[in-house]
Amino acid sequence: MTEQTSTQPTAKYRSDYRKPDYTITDIDLTFDLNDTKTQVTAQSKVVRMGDNADAKLVLDGDELELVSVTVNGEAWSAYAKEDGHLVLSDLPAEFDLTIVTMINPEANTALEGLYKSGGGFCTQCEAEGFRRITYYLDRPDVLARFTTKIIADKAAFPFLLSNGNRIAEGDLDNGRHWVQWQDPFPKPSYLFALVAGDFDVLRDNYTTMSGRNVELEIFVDKGNLDRADYAMTSLKNSMKWDEERFGLEYDLDIYMIVAVDFFNMGAMENKGLNVFNSKFVLANPKTATDSDYQGIEAVIGHEYFHNWTGNRVTCRDWFQLSLKEGLTVFRDQEFSSDLGSRPVNRIANVRIVRGPQFAEDRGPMSHPIRPEKVIEMNNFYTLTVYEKGSEVIRMMHTLLGEANFQAGMKLYFECHDGTAATCDDFVQAMENASGIDLSRFRRWYSQAGTPVVAVETAYDADNKSYSVTVKQQTPPTAGQEEKLPLHIPFDIELYDSKGEVIALQSNGKPVHNVLDVKEEEQTFVFENVAEQPVISMLREFSAPVILEYDYSDQELIFLMIHARNEFARWDAGQMLLAKYIRKNVAVVQAGNAVELPEAVVDAFRGALLDENLDPAFIAEMLTLPSENEIAGWYKQVDVDAINAVVGALTQILATDMEDELLAIYRSLAQGEYSLDHAAMAKRALRNKCLSYLAHTATGNDLVTAQYAAADNMTDTMAAMSAANNAQLPCREAQMADFSDKWTHDGLVMDKWFMLQGTNPAENALENVRNTMNHPAFSLKNPNRTRSLVASFCANNPARFHAKDGSGYAFLTEILTALNTSNPQVASRLIEPFLKYRQYDEARQQLMRSELEKLSVLDNLAKDLFEKVQKALEQ
Repeated sequence: MTEQTSTQPTAKYRSDYRKPDYTITDIDLTFDLNDTKTQVTAQSKVVRMGDNADAKLVLDGDELELVSVTVNGEAWSAYAKEDGHLVLSDLPAEFDLTIVTMINPEANTALEGLYKSGGGFCTQCEAEGFRRITYYLDRPDVLARFTTKIIADKAAFPFLLSNGNRIAEGDLDNGRHWVQWQDPFPKPSYLFALVAGDFDVLRDNYTTMSGRNVELEIFVDKGNLDRADYAMTSLKNSMKWDEERFGLEYDLDIYMIVAVDFFNMGAMENKGLNVFNSKFVLANPKTATDSDYQGIEAVIGHEYFHNWTGNRVTCRDWFQLSLKEGLTVFRDQEFSSDLGSRPVNRIANVRIVRGPQFAEDRGPMSHPIRPEKVIEMNNFYTLTVYEKGSEVIRMMHTLLGEANFQAGMKLYFECHDGTAATCDDFVQAMENASGIDLSRFRRWYSQAGTPVVAVETAYDADNKSYSVTVKQQTPPTAGQEEKLPLHIPFDIELYDSKGEVIALQSNGKPVHNVLDVKEEEQTFVFENVAEQPVISMLREFSAPVILEYDYSDQELIFLMIHARNEFARWDAGQMLLAKYIRKNVAVVQAGNAVELPEAVVDAFRGALLDENLDPAFIAEMLTLPSENEIAGWYKQVDVDAINAVVGALTQILATDMEDELLAIYRSLAQGEYSLDHAAMAKRALRNKCLSYLAHTATGNDLVTAQYAAADNMTDTMAAMSAANNAQLPCREAQMADFSDKWTHDGLVMDKWFMLQGTNPAENALENVRNTMNHPAFSLKNPNRTRSLVASFCANNPARFHAKDGSGYAFLTEILTALNTSNPQVASRLIEPFLKYRQYDEARQQLMRSELEKLSVLDNLAKDLFEKVQKALEQ
């Protein structure tokens, strides 16, 4: 046995993919659980894949103590430990391999592999966490049948859970017991799961469309059973929806969800045993807001839908991550839209793409939805892979239509069920099922960046024709200078002066409203257009692009009123706001006061008072773009001017519409709390009105009264958020009261920590530092860290980017601490630094200095190394 080590992180390339020399068909795991010394015995059936008799078996391992290696029952000495691998030589073509390792779950603060979460044991193996459990072919294209035996103290850990179906259990003499599980479906190691603990359990069942009974179990910490009902309802809704919309039925006898407090992600789709961040399971009206409930529904659905799009068909390699994630995000978005408000859900999805995803496209970590190169795979669980990946699936759905898309899904499963597939496999299935050429569309998978689509229109009154010229161009991105034209589905509609839709005709034939834009420049000419029309473009955000078109105020106000597509009405309002935000940023920079024309205010007043609109949609119409989204419009960001403009426009709208806002606020008061859409929509608009009214003379009294009267967390948080954002006198008393009431509940306190992080007060950083001493806060808990630290660094730009650099120094302190304890969380927190080149020279220098400090840290984690290096090299 020899051992070699290397410390310099190295990149992996998609082009270097090759099939493994060996595969594992079956693995039998035995865990003897103890806090600091857990023994793992892995018995695997290994088969050589090719003809090379000299091929070595290279197994992945990390933070493992190797106890023994045997082949076909004999001790094996022909192995070496090299750079996180166990390399075995002189092997037969087929053999039984037994590896015994020791691990320390209690010391595993990275929360990858097997670790302690509170008093229980938990695993997280995606993307490469299984190698922290045992030496294994830890890659998604090795699919094995798993049998898992768990041994633990019975009193402390009465529930021992793993993937598949429970097949045996028993008691041991020393107060310990064991349970054995078997998953009949071959799966990659990233889908392995184990949980051991003492829980309260919510049980139910579901009868599938073929009549099979499935047991449903949700495990929560003791005392939280009253907060699991909505998760169970969401699970059953997910199962029913996937059968009805996609014809997909669940395939095991039991489906389990476990809610844990310490978790790096939102949730994990392990086959039959989903492990969830408790944030996306636990809710009742006193502890959760309406948006929390919506998040639970979406994430429960997302992980359940992975059973087919991710588990039954998995990824060949991690460069194909969007194969499962982009597709499953699309599916969970459709689920939420079918069950709730489609326009409101679409707006929420688009805000994420236009804001943080577009920002990602502009930064040093810019990458296609199918990356070509990675150092640390955890860094590519990004908005690009997930959200832009979903938009790429949605574009295919737009181009093919529902029937062809469903035919493509059916063919995809027929061809690839039980295999590890690629993004190309999915597109090919769609192409084969529909007969539609997607050859140019494939560029969306390989090309990074956000395309800019510039449009010019012209009306020919003599010929009664209207031309639309579309030019597309994608700016250079990190490591990808040259860009090619993409296939962009460009959804348009024309309106006459009365607001009626003009039918699209060309060459005497009807034309579909989705235009196929494939070239750098294309002109579309429409006939029989009797008058100068108003054009609505990029309806439903039909492609993740930036639209450039010189709309007049009058045209945008017209579309806010007349567009028959609600998303288009909202989008027109956003474009109108954007025009005046841009103008006023320049006004503020020139030292003058912010102004908003009366006609613009009237347009939003009209939306507020439109009784035909869903109240939740009106609330979205009245929501200004975030300061971060606005920052993305500029090559050089003036954070102070943007902050001043957003504040001033909020004040103008609040003052000019005060009477109407107050009337609507009072008219929407509700009695008993309800979770149906109508009730949630009314709360959304009522609380949007309150957020504006907080900036008026009566604001403090209104907010104080709502906080005192609130019988649900939605109204409580709305009052506190209004007080926080408007810096009302009642803020401190509310914050103190809330802390006294909820200090014992970290999940609820996350809402309080978020308010402390986004507090716009000038001493915000001092408040954040003081808040880190709160008894409910722990830097070891990812939820607490995200709620306080990430809220300040990512969502309080005016204070984080303080000119003295204090915010930057603070973030470096946090990143340095997390580098050794939880690098995955650190890697997500560093994002504000990656955009440093978008700021003025002084701020650039300050942020670059912090990045340089991080670059020379001893043992800089791969997660941070990759991002720091790319930022400094950009």
